[in-house]
Amino acid sequence: MGQVRQPRRVQAYDGELGAAVARAQDGDETAFAVAYRIVQPGLLGYLRGLVGDDAEDVASDAWLEIARDLRRFKGDGAGFRGWTSTIARHRALDHLRRQRVRPRAGGTEQDVLDLPSRYSTHEEALESLSTERALELVRGLPRDQAEAVLLRVVIGLDGPAAARVLGKRPGAVRTAAHRGLKRLARQLGVAAEADKGVTNEASPTLGKSK
Repeated sequence: MGQVRQPRRVQAYDGELGAAVARAQDGDETAFAVAYRIVQPGLLGYLRGLVGDDAEDVASDAWLEIARDLRRFKGDGAGFRGWTSTIARHRALDHLRRQRVRPRAGGTEQDVLDLPSRYSTHEEALESLSTERALELVRGLPRDQAEAVLLRVVIGLDGPAAARVLGKRPGAVRTAAHRGLKRLARQLGVAAEADKGVTNEASPTLGKSK
């Protein structure tokens, strides 16, 4: 089974993030702002995948709790991303319960296994999408797959860290992420073929209008 690699751009910021968090815990407000700027984009993307348009409101609630409990956090930059993701997830689930939004019904696990796709890797599948389009498709995945993909790819957590956030075994999260990304690759392949068909049909018409 393929591995879901942690985005390099996320790893590159972990050292800076850990240092900023340590300073923020000593009362440095500027350092807290640095930590916020590093973490917020991924956290907001994760929440958009869970609660859609209400992501910013949920993120604000999460950051209030993060700021309040900051001194209790122990760990490095990667650990801070996991800790903030856990808080954000709890706030998102609270929000969904208040809104009485039920988890989307997913398909069977078998229908995402060994399906052909024009994309050879998970990364190519994801990089072919705009952020909003990607999150729209991710939200259509079964809940376990959606959360695994969001934590692994959007937040950039490794398998054990994502498993801690979800309260599951690393193997289960790794499997869910793999299946979710494979489903996305399949959907992207279908969309790409449809776009190609539209382009081919339009070309003769455009040619005759000259």
